[in-house]
Amino acid sequence: MSTFPSDIEIAQNATMSHIKDIAKKINISEDDLEFYGKYKAKLPLHLQQENPKGKLILVSAMSPTKYGEGKTTMSIGLTDGLNYIGKKAIAVLREPSLGPVFGLKGGAAGGGYVQVLPMEDINLHFTGDFAAIEKAHNLLAALIDNNLQNKKFSLGIDPRTVLWKRVMDMNDRALRDIVIGLGGPTQGVPRETGFDITAASEIMAILCLSENLEDFKRRCGNIFVGFTFDKKAIFARDLKAQGAMAALMKDAIKPNLVQTLEGTPAILHGGPFANIAQGTNSIIATRMGLSLSDYVVTEAGFGADLGAEKFFDIKCQTGDLSPSAIVLVATIRALKYHGGGSLKELTVPNAEAVQKGLPNLEKHIENTKKFNLPVVVAINHFYTDTDEEVQVVQNRCRELGVPAVVSKVWADGGGGAIELAQEVSRLADQTNHKFTPVYDWNSSVEEKITAVATKIYGADGVDFQAKAKTDLKRIEALGLTHLPVCIAKTQKSFSDNPDLIGRPTGFTVTVREIEIAAGAGFLVPITGEMMRMPGLPNVPAAEAIDVDADGNISGLF
Repeated sequence: MSTFPSDIEIAQNATMSHIKDIAKKINISEDDLEFYGKYKAKLPLHLQQENPKGKLILVSAMSPTKYGEGKTTMSIGLTDGLNYIGKKAIAVLREPSLGPVFGLKGGAAGGGYVQVLPMEDINLHFTGDFAAIEKAHNLLAALIDNNLQNKKFSLGIDPRTVLWKRVMDMNDRALRDIVIGLGGPTQGVPRETGFDITAASEIMAILCLSENLEDFKRRCGNIFVGFTFDKKAIFARDLKAQGAMAALMKDAIKPNLVQTLEGTPAILHGGPFANIAQGTNSIIATRMGLSLSDYVVTEAGFGADLGAEKFFDIKCQTGDLSPSAIVLVATIRALKYHGGGSLKELTVPNAEAVQKGLPNLEKHIENTKKFNLPVVVAINHFYTDTDEEVQVVQNRCRELGVPAVVSKVWADGGGGAIELAQEVSRLADQTNHKFTPVYDWNSSVEEKITAVATKIYGADGVDFQAKAKTDLKRIEALGLTHLPVCIAKTQKSFSDNPDLIGRPTGFTVTVREIEIAAGAGFLVPITGEMMRMPGLPNVPAAEAIDVDADGNISGLF
């Protein structure tokens, strides 16, 4: 197995088709393409239909280990597999962030023989969407500080109430908490602030929930900035920021067309954090995929308690979307981890540890069934998995009435997902009803948070701390109680305590505060300590990345 080529070696040895030929497969005219070289193109917004007819398939997962369990890999492999059995399918996915690329997890273009290409471009800058989001976000930050400095046209903003930070697409812990405006009266107003990673920007969330550029501009105007000294709420529209912000995003709002290793069309667009924001690609890209194909395979970040819940209750409700089937990715290594196994021993055969970890998967299966849609467990196969370990999972899923299919897409490409594709398409074709949300947007904010915490996380209840109670009063005063909730929680546990692995019970979710993301159109209850600007690990992936004199990249994974 040591001779198996690396992801980047596989990608660089692939023969890619010109992007205009990929577009032809889904009936897109060359005149509609905005070329970014030979293998990438932007797609115009008019390609999305108001009521597309395609079937939407959501790929989510059990609670992950720190390495991830392969949702993107499975999404790409399933899409190739659907085309392999004669279906017309497109993968619609998020764009990678440079933070993980240079940090611990590596890129997010798939792996093995299921990747989207060109892998190097997608992982490094791509078409510049993240850069545009950075500029739009930081423009608002600059306008805020300029207004604080500008006495003639000042809005009277109290700098102590401004929560809008700056962003950059890089892991850099030194920028989490900083002081700006030092150096004298001409250098700005001194205040505490910091940087978040671009994926955590509200602009990213707005991009992925907007219907078009006009809607994007409107949402930018709705961004909550802070209060004046007279306690008046200030929004980005008060700073006349939304027009220039939207101008910076005129190209970034268009989805990106690329291809898989097997020449299947794939659309990549946006990439919001999954434990801070909604964790899934744009509504525009999803609708476009549904307009251009019979099946769209998409994914939502981290475990189903975060990604799937937010996908349904925020994205699908906002965009009037309804999936036809759910694929729940499970790995033997994650089951061992949630059974109490050591990270160092996850590749050692241990059917007993797999058995002990099943309650985590069982809870995710229960949760997905609450959306009233069919679910398939996809066992993402690793070469260290034994037949006995796999059988433990399949036996339990059979008892629960859920199909569990072994998928070997990493090693075998789309051909390793034939059985999964057959099962998913069969279930999707039988589904003709809308999903059931966890809560009604018109419920109170407390009721919405409690519904997710008790129904999805399995908590006994919710403890709203003093700051959260004050925030609830503020939200009511601003008339924003109708917004959905995007709960910020650790991805490592169903609870808000990352150490409670498996299927914890008897716990209470503690809400420290509730942030307002009025532009994106949701509220963010904060549980636990949320990291919006990650740091690099002791040995960053960046140390292995290099480029030769001819521009050939090495070391990406």
